Amino acid sequence: MSKFLNFFYLLLLLQHSHQSIPKREPSTAVHTELINYGFPIGLLPSSIRAYTLNQTSGEFSVDLGRACRITLPPDNYLATYSKRVSGKIVKGSIAELDGIRVRALFKWWSITGIRSTGDDLVFEVGMVTAKYPSKNFNESPECEGKHYAS
Repeated sequence: MSKFLNFFYLLLLLQHSHQSIPKREPSTAVHTELINYGFPIGLLPSSIRAYTLNQTSGEFSVDLGRACRITLPPDNYLATYSKRVSGKIVKGSIAELDGIRVRALFKWWSITGIRSTGDDLVFEVGMVTAKYPSKNFNESPECEGKHYAS
């Protein structure tokens, strides 16, 4: 019986300590919104301070506080996120995207849109597209090293 009481006490203690840990609500909420629109959470870094989303028009903005860089899977492209990322989202499509650039072929390219086709994501860079498996973006990346301006 004492083992059960100790276990019960430990559960209560863990529950209480979990509730006192500050939550990162904006980050959690915006990543939930990505899932609701058919996208994996790994399209945005984990360090989100706030976001806005107009449910009617789909216009959104995400505030990272600072610009950051990450390495995108699977080909390890260097990407930079401006301190503010914006665009228009509907089920399966992000358009008018502003604030994400990727380095490929010795040049920086702005990602202007992303489409979800189920198992794949199609990244748009102007008229050019690149397709990658969605599963490569299942985890939200951390910004690397120092924060960078873009």
